[in-house]
Amino acid sequence: MTVHGPVTRAWTCGGCGLPWPCPTRRRQLRAEYAAAPVSLALYLGTQLVRAAEDMPRIPAGILHQRFLGWTRDTGRPAQRDNGE
Repeated sequence: MTVHGPVTRAWTCGGCGLPWPCPTRRRQLRAEYAAAPVSLALYLGTQLVRAAEDMPRIPAGILHQRFLGWTRDTGRPAQRDNGE
């Protein structure tokens, strides 16, 4: 088990103290779920709901970016809808 797990209520990383998921845990999660991106999104969505309950004053958009927004960043330019 990783030491970079979430410390709930504050949702900080148990390994480095940064907001969870920290950069290290993000790399680990990408590797763990490399063949199952939908499962990664479901896992993180569940964590997002738990975090929203613990941190009701944090805007939903900020929590979404923190927990799910990074999963779509592949380092490649986004494809356009017209096929380009």
